[in-house]
Amino acid sequence: MRRFNWFTTLGTTGLVFGLMFQVSAMGQDAEGRTAQVKGFTDIVFSGGITGLAILILLLCLSLTAVYLVIEHLLTLRAKDIMPTDLGIQLRDQLVAGKYREADALCRENPCLLSFVISHGLGEMEGGWEAIEKAMEDAMAEQSARLFRKIEYLSVIGNIAPMVGLLGTVTGMIFAFQQVATTQGAAGAGDLAEGIYQALVTTVGGLIVAIPSLGAFAIFRNRVDHLVAEASYVVQHTIAPVKQRARHASKNPKQPAATPKAKSPGQG
Repeated sequence: MRRFNWFTTLGTTGLVFGLMFQVSAMGQDAEGRTAQVKGFTDIVFSGGITGLAILILLLCLSLTAVYLVIEHLLTLRAKDIMPTDLGIQLRDQLVAGKYREADALCRENPCLLSFVISHGLGEMEGGWEAIEKAMEDAMAEQSARLFRKIEYLSVIGNIAPMVGLLGTVTGMIFAFQQVATTQGAAGAGDLAEGIYQALVTTVGGLIVAIPSLGAFAIFRNRVDHLVAEASYVVQHTIAPVKQRARHASKNPKQPAATPKAKSPGQG
């Protein structure tokens, strides 16, 4: 019985010490997290007005990049650039020779496909060579427009590291200025603190730049693919006009024969 009480007391004491150790560890972990969060907040706001302004600028660039990525995901799609139903309707009307109706349909449904076809139909009087030249120019214009649209992501990806570097250089200037004003009284710790605070803006710039450049590369490949596919759809849609133009060039209409004038002796 005494042995049982001794084991019970020992187990209870061990349990109590274990709970106390766990509570102490949890308290230290919570304090460490609070100190970590507080340290990060101090670093963000330690750059003064200049550092804070640069961080706000980087935040604006990041929000702009997010907006552009979402907008490109919603607009750079095959069904928006070259609708399947529109291509079928245009081809049917061109097969039937209804060029005016096809041009009106292009104007009612603005997109890359209708823009190129409409420019080609506008040069019907000049023959197939004029039609083909007009469509090539229109396709090049639309392709350049799509590339200009995604170019802003590349601009953000190139500007963000420069903005972060500006904040770093500014912070290092302030750090060395502190050393100069104290005539060397500031130790290596103070100098290191100023430098790592200044490097925060460089990290922010890279965080904005890397995803922006990655998104730009993805959308550039997507635009290349869409433009190539749109060129094939345009050639397939305008094929009836090409066939008629070539048939007309091979079989030109013969001019009507003028009647011979009667001689005076003929009655």
